[in-house]
Amino acid sequence: MAPIVYSTHALHPRAEAMVRAVAELRIASALDAGTLAREAEPATIVVVRAPLPTVLFERAKGLRAAIRHGAGVDMIPIEAADAAGVLVANVPGANARSVAEYVLFAALMLTRRFRTIDRDLRGQGWLAGRAHAESAGELFGRTLGLVGFGAVGRATAAIAGAFGLRVIVATRRPDTALPAGVEARALDALMAESDILALCCPLTAETRGLIDARRLGLMRRSAVLVNVARGPVADEAALVEALQAGRIAGAALDVFATQPLPPGHPFFRLDTVMLTPHLAGITGESMERMGVGVAEEVERILAGGLPLNFVNPGVAEAYRKRFP
Repeated sequence: MAPIVYSTHALHPRAEAMVRAVAELRIASALDAGTLAREAEPATIVVVRAPLPTVLFERAKGLRAAIRHGAGVDMIPIEAADAAGVLVANVPGANARSVAEYVLFAALMLTRRFRTIDRDLRGQGWLAGRAHAESAGELFGRTLGLVGFGAVGRATAAIAGAFGLRVIVATRRPDTALPAGVEARALDALMAESDILALCCPLTAETRGLIDARRLGLMRRSAVLVNVARGPVADEAALVEALQAGRIAGAALDVFATQPLPPGHPFFRLDTVMLTPHLAGITGESMERMGVGVAEEVERILAGGLPLNFVNPGVAEAYRKRFP
């Protein structure tokens, strides 16, 4: 029998063709925990774009690997994978350009007050829209603060220079080599100095709640926040309070503590907030890159190799005992 690759979502056609050449591809019929655990039982490899339940790793006895279609692996219970001797891989950097372009797009939208202008032009007429123009601003000469300097942070910094933005970064790795013109800051200093604060870090125990009420209080009243990391990196209640009180000028949010964002959430009532449904990293181009990266890992693992982007390398010995 052909090995089974079970994916939570459909893949890019090019990636799908690559997978079907080496395995049977099955797509999840639903994304609830019960369905995923049940349908993944015969799987050899799981492709991940939705949170996996821990029980999946207990029930899928022949599972070799869980491959994240993207970079962040918070959707995969790593401890459960380790306990089951299952490889975890991802495709870091494949969507970095898409996310970086979103950060600059969001910064432009907020700085030029696009939502307010568009709303008033549509609802009140030409002059009402134009009335906001003189309170809008340019990106040139402003300071972009990046929290996290992985693939997304680096891609964002590279683009930011074209807008004349000054770039500062706070990273958990103080020995990180920075490109020319990019300066390191401690997080609190970065919060106080940034005109545009972009959250680009992974969600970990260390970064959960990282941007809390105290740190939001360090920001300039004219500053804006862009979150392309994960919702829980920022304390949502504290962020709502800061926005409602005008202690920061606005926010562009692509990720949330609860997804989908619940109807009636205070974010929907704030004119200074731009909302998108976790799509910063999704474009036609990035979907192809991520899908092909996943397919290449599938090929590598089914051929007896270990992942190129190996998230839990400590499991290799246990994995080899399961699949000599």
